[in-house]
Formats: sequence, C-alpha cells, structure tokens
Amino acid sequence: MPSATIESLDHEGRGVAHVDGKAIFIEGALPGELVEYASYRRKPSYEKAEAVRVLRSSSQRVAPLCPHFGICGGCSMQHLNLAGQTAAKQRVLEDALWHIARLKPEQLFPPIAGTGWGYRLRARLSVRYVASKGGALIGFREKHSSYVAVMDSCAVLPPHVSSLIPALKTLVEGMSQPDRMPQIEVAVGGARTVLLLRHLEPLAPDDLDRLRAFAETQGIIWYLQAKGPETVTLFHPADARLLSYELPDFGLELLFHPTEFTQVNHGVNSMLVRRAMALLKPRAGERIADLFCGLGNFTLPIARLGARVLGVEGSAALVNRARANALHNGLAASCDFAVANLFEATEESFAALGPLDKLLIDPPREGAIALIKALPAEGGPRRIVYVSCSPATLARDAAVLVHEKAYRLCGAGIANMFPHTSHLESIALFEK
Repeated sequence: MPSATIESLDHEGRGVAHVDGKAIFIEGALPGELVEYASYRRKPSYEKAEAVRVLRSSSQRVAPLCPHFGICGGCSMQHLNLAGQTAAKQRVLEDALWHIARLKPEQLFPPIAGTGWGYRLRARLSVRYVASKGGALIGFREKHSSYVAVMDSCAVLPPHVSSLIPALKTLVEGMSQPDRMPQIEVAVGGARTVLLLRHLEPLAPDDLDRLRAFAETQGIIWYLQAKGPETVTLFHPADARLLSYELPDFGLELLFHPTEFTQVNHGVNSMLVRRAMALLKPRAGERIADLFCGLGNFTLPIARLGARVLGVEGSAALVNRARANALHNGLAASCDFAVANLFEATEESFAALGPLDKLLIDPPREGAIALIKALPAEGGPRRIVYVSCSPATLARDAAVLVHEKAYRLCGAGIANMFPHTSHLESIALFEK
C-alpha cells in the first residue's frame, strides 16, 4: 500500500501530499504525518484518497469523540484538535486572500471559537426506511454516498436532540407509510425545540396521534411540510411560540420562525456580532446600512449602539421579521428596512439608498460582487465590515474593494462557526 508524508491541509480539511509529482488529497491525514492511503478517485494530475494507517502521528491528532466519525459525512475534522482546526481555517482564509486577490490583511484578528460539541442548533436529518438495515435510519448521509449513516447519536447536536434519534426511529417505524418521510429538520432556540417533518403522502389519523404523543412526552414542537416550503405549518402544540436567540452584549432577543435563516451556532454568532460591532464602531448621528440583513442579526445591535440603520434584504418575509424584531426590542424608531435584490445592485440603486457613513455586508456564499462594483470609486462609506461564509467570494470581492474602490484591507479573521467541519465564517474590515 502506498505511503506519503502530509505537507498541509486543503480548504476541505484533507491532507495534501505529492507522490511522483502528483497531488494526493488524503482524508483523515494531518500535516507532518506519514500515512498509508488508499485512493478512491484517480485523475491525471491528482488523486483523492483515504488514510488507512498512520505510521507517524501529529501531536495535534486526537481520538474522535463520535463513534460514527469516518462513516457519517457530517464531520470531517474530528481527528484534529480544536486549536489545529482553527489555525487551519485561518490559513485557508489567508491563502484565499493572497491567491485570489493578492492581498494580505494589515492585521490578523484573533480567531473566534466556542465549544466543539453540542453546538449545532439547526440541522437537516435525512430519514430512510431500510428493512435490510433494521428499519428507520435517521441522521446525516455517509461520506461520498447518498445512503443515510447508521447512527443513534450525534455529538455536534445538542445532547437533548441527539438523545431523540432512537425515539424518532421508533416513531417513524410505527407510522403508516414510514418510507414516505424523507427528512426531519431540527431548530432550537429559546429553550424550545422544533422538529419539522417532511412527508410525501397525507398523514393518517393514527400518525397524527403518534406525533402529538411524541411532542407531549419529549417536550418538542412539531411542524409539518407536505410539499414546498410554503406548506410548512405548525402542528402541535398549536399555541407554540416562535423560537428565539439572544445577543446578551446588546440586551436583544431575536424571534424567528423555524425555517428562517439563523446561524447554527448561537454562541459563536454572539461573539461574531460583538466583533463586528467593535470593528464597525456605530455612533450616534451616523447612518449605516446593513446589507443582506436577514432578520436583524447585525441591524439591531447597530441601532442599539445609537446609529440610524437601514436594513436591506431580498426576502420580504425576512424583512418583515426584522421589522418585528426591531419593534420587539424597542428599536423601531432607529431602524428602516427595505426589500431589494442586492445581487442585481447598480450604481443607481446603491445611490438611491442615500448617504451612508458605513456598511455592514453579510451575504450568502455567492458573495456580493454586484453590490461591491456598485460602490462609488470616490467618496462613499468610509468603513465596511464584511462577514462572509465563503473565503473565495470574500477574496474576490476584496480584490475589487482594494484595487478598484480605494479601500484598505485593515484586518481579517475567522470564526469557527462549524467545528469539526471544513466550513468557516470570516470577517474583514475595509477602510477608505
């Protein structure tokens, strides 16, 4: 069996080695290690492989906590300690900024990190009924496969949700059509837990009785989804409140519907908002725009710190939620909201927002290239805080900000929002 010495980690957390001039990307291998590997995909210039045996181990290697690691595709980095994960993600951000934008931040911010376990307050669990594997399977999919991993627990879900998996399997197995329920979504907030059951066929009266009983005994809230997202409805208990999370540094409580976007890791999100406000420095008398504002995660802290804030978002439903959250927190007088497709921003549409002292931008993975190109080359907001979930699109947009729009990249850093996975959140500060 071939062996190789690992040189670095790639952006997906795989060990990178070179053998006879060919790059080998090896899952489960860490920098400095000598491993034997087995390839599962071969191309002329590279191979993808899995580590079979570690011949020389890294000091950062740890025993994975979850017994399903290596089979379940939900995590890819449990074999690397949290400090090593954070450092690797910081390098991914730095590499993206340099190789894509030819930029080095003037300052590297200290990484934002929280607990490594029980952090995932949102999840989509696949459901399959497979008689040959003993009945219902509920969990994440296997690596490189559409099959659902056989699992009875999940270490990154909150413990009370992880412990529900065996009971959920029994519940599904007792339903009238257990093979017609492909997914259960989980959303936790404000000491309340929602399970959203996707079902492809109408539920029988006995099925509904089972769901009610499960909600009562397990202390959860059921939502049901028969078809598209518009069919999501609260089922039981019928008087259940919305979910919520807090931003304690700013005395805020944000309410949200289970299907509305929030960060999966409320603890790291709270630290990220604190960092964003420290960089943005909102002041009374300033007018600041929060673009891709969602339900007000950054909008309301900006308002709490005294600035006038304009929140812009493409989803009318999220804008309505943000407006309601501003009212709920006594900040309606300091917040304005607008619905706009920021992916189609132009110089004219940006100018129509009015004079702005500063910007906070928090786009999805696609980034905000149209918006960045719409900024005026002269004048415009003097400070921009950019929160990103994709280092590649952040780097692409940073190149335009610095090389075309006369901003400096004052600093950048990462937030380990998804420990044990290769996903990373990052934050960058730009100034004129």
